[in-house]
Amino acid sequence: MDGYSMIEQLHATAGKQSLPGKRAGSLIVAALAFACTNALAQSVPEPSEPEDLAPLSSSEQGQVSLDESFAPKTRRERIREQRKQALEDTKADVQFRTYYLDRDKFDGSESTALTAGGRAGFKTGYFRDRIAIGATAYTSQKLYGPEDRDGTLLLKPGQQGYTVIGEVYGQFRLNDDIMLDIGRKELESPYINKQDNRMTPNTFETIMLGGTVATGGSGGEWRFGLGYVDEMKKRNATEFVSMAQAAGALAGVERGVYAGGVNFKQGELSIGAVNYYSDDIMNTFYTEARYGVPLSEDRVKLKFAAQYSAQDSTGDELLTGGSFSTSQFGLKAELAVGSALFSTAWNSTGDGADLRSPWGSIPSYNSVQVQDFNRAGEDSLMLRAAYSFKSVPNLSAYALWVNGSQPEDPGQSAQDEYDLNLQWTGTSGSFKGFSVRARYAVVTQDMGGPDLQDFRLIFNYDPPGL
Repeated sequence: MDGYSMIEQLHATAGKQSLPGKRAGSLIVAALAFACTNALAQSVPEPSEPEDLAPLSSSEQGQVSLDESFAPKTRRERIREQRKQALEDTKADVQFRTYYLDRDKFDGSESTALTAGGRAGFKTGYFRDRIAIGATAYTSQKLYGPEDRDGTLLLKPGQQGYTVIGEVYGQFRLNDDIMLDIGRKELESPYINKQDNRMTPNTFETIMLGGTVATGGSGGEWRFGLGYVDEMKKRNATEFVSMAQAAGALAGVERGVYAGGVNFKQGELSIGAVNYYSDDIMNTFYTEARYGVPLSEDRVKLKFAAQYSAQDSTGDELLTGGSFSTSQFGLKAELAVGSALFSTAWNSTGDGADLRSPWGSIPSYNSVQVQDFNRAGEDSLMLRAAYSFKSVPNLSAYALWVNGSQPEDPGQSAQDEYDLNLQWTGTSGSFKGFSVRARYAVVTQDMGGPDLQDFRLIFNYDPPGL
């Protein structure tokens, strides 16, 4: 989970009014500009005497007199070294991606596209050991995509290619374990995340504070986060909009999301919780616990997990125009035996409303390739088996089945989804950095009619030298 931060001055208004998105965005941009200016200022030498006007000396080249010994480095020398180190520590992040998706829907329509693109970005080292700067551009370009087969989310609406600068941020290192991020960047948390399952990810305009705290000699670790997220760029979009509009509120509704969470991990135990609050939109609370039990040395391990989500409308209820409240509970068990992994999971969603996740992938255990099984009143059961092939290094496969019960809405139907996934990653030689993944899903409905079929073929290449 990425860190979160809560900056009080971003919520200066009282009562039910949240800080307008444009105003919060301007504060974020101003703060980022200030940080970047401070960092880049190190690249501008301070006024000084020309170095070639040093006084004449009778000492032989390479000699050091006693009065020149043991002297500390000057401030200029320290800044020059730190700047040089920050530039040397700059890392590039480049990935090339080709993606084919074809989906036959329940209503008989079809969505198809073949695209090429990826991302290119960088992150500097820390200037003065405190401030780093990062940026990433993303692109998706059409290779094939009939206009009457729109809807894959690989391209913009109308099967249009796009290029967007999705990340521009500054990162402040408060100490070795605590970071403050300001700007536009990818985030990772249960309900606000990059959802990188198409050509390009979600990115967010945010102020985030996050870090870790060790618990002395016990071996445990606390991870915490606190933050405000003002705007979001969805996967196949080129513009940032308020988090309220990204959730489905009408244009002009400017609301962000305050998020805070904590997680404790020690050995095979992990437990934590996070809350997301948006004025007049909704509040989502999520908690999860995991525990592993080794049954033999390095061969057999049993893991258990439980999750709970609670979601309610807030304030003036500008998302739907009315109140809503729902929840979801889930249990999961995994058995690892050598190169195989067997899993089963159960989720139950409350009758009040569907469980929403408009700002990223939903964390439900039974959210799979096509369906999330998060409809009001829906219970779902998953069986899954995965295997890593020893005969072909780095080749793995899994198959799963999810059964979803009849939801609360009588116009909807109970569903079953069957998924098959095959993935290979190159780790040496000419194929290092290359991966290919094939995915196929079928969704059936008890009410009959055409099945939904979804096929995906994804090629990624991460240049090893970057």
